[in-house]
Amino acid sequence: MASPGVLVLADPTDAELALLDRLPADTRIATGLAPEAFEAAAPEAQVILSWFAPRELLERVWSMAPRVRWLHSASAGVENVLFPALIESKVPVTNSRGLFSEALAEFVLAAILLFAKDLPRMLRSREAGRWDPFDIELIQGRWLAILGYGDIGRAVAQRARAFGMKIAALRQRPELSRHDSLVDRLLGVDGLHELLRLADYLVLALPLTPRTRGLIGEAEIAVMKPSAVLINVGRGPVVQEAALVHALRGRRIRGAALDVFETEPLPAGYPLYECDNLLLSPHCADHFPGWKRRAMEFFLENFERFRNGEPLRNVVDKKRGY
Repeated sequence: MASPGVLVLADPTDAELALLDRLPADTRIATGLAPEAFEAAAPEAQVILSWFAPRELLERVWSMAPRVRWLHSASAGVENVLFPALIESKVPVTNSRGLFSEALAEFVLAAILLFAKDLPRMLRSREAGRWDPFDIELIQGRWLAILGYGDIGRAVAQRARAFGMKIAALRQRPELSRHDSLVDRLLGVDGLHELLRLADYLVLALPLTPRTRGLIGEAEIAVMKPSAVLINVGRGPVVQEAALVHALRGRRIRGAALDVFETEPLPAGYPLYECDNLLLSPHCADHFPGWKRRAMEFFLENFERFRNGEPLRNVVDKKRGY
């Protein structure tokens, strides 16, 4: 049986594309960042690999490829992949969910320790040549509240447990974590304000859906403790940034750590740059050595499953958006 053709929406110079040489020798591969690159191969192709490609290109190529039977997104978030025609189709979509959870969980712990130990103050004192002893915070016994308890959220909980933190988790389907020994308090979507009030450190690990867009705004921040820290490693538009900037400037909460933003890259002069109680990561908290290679290897493993008629891993619920 001939290997299914693959349309790879990617910059042809990306080094990780060399791993596609592992595909069966008879696999027809078309690669590019313009629709013209796929005109010859699209009519017969059965697989689309969206390698961090623009949604507009994906929609164009989709319309050119009537025989596609599987679409894979190299990113974990799929808000830039899903569009109405794809959602309504029977074509399964898979993503890279779970591949980067360890790196993001480590970033969360780094952010917690930065605020708990006031590492910026230590750095400022050292730069000023000033001996400046002060009391630090123990995170043992503090509440780590996780909004979005999926792969990332659970990876965070595992590491926080090692520090003796208490874990509160909220997820849309709490029954999936009912027997999770890491969680001290499990909440459903109606428990949002309870979670916010409880949090010493609030971790956002949510996908971007119509329901989560703008979920954390002025009213939600007002519920939080003044000593709380907000950490977002999910999707930027989940947080209303104007409300967050206002809260940070007014010391309404102690601080925030962000790896994701409403607009990326942040433009010069953006207000977040001016917040001295903010840890700002330019969406690279999961960019560990070999992160793209891991994403490509996962696609190759799933390709073998597809080719052999086996169940695909990381199938996205297209209606839910994750």
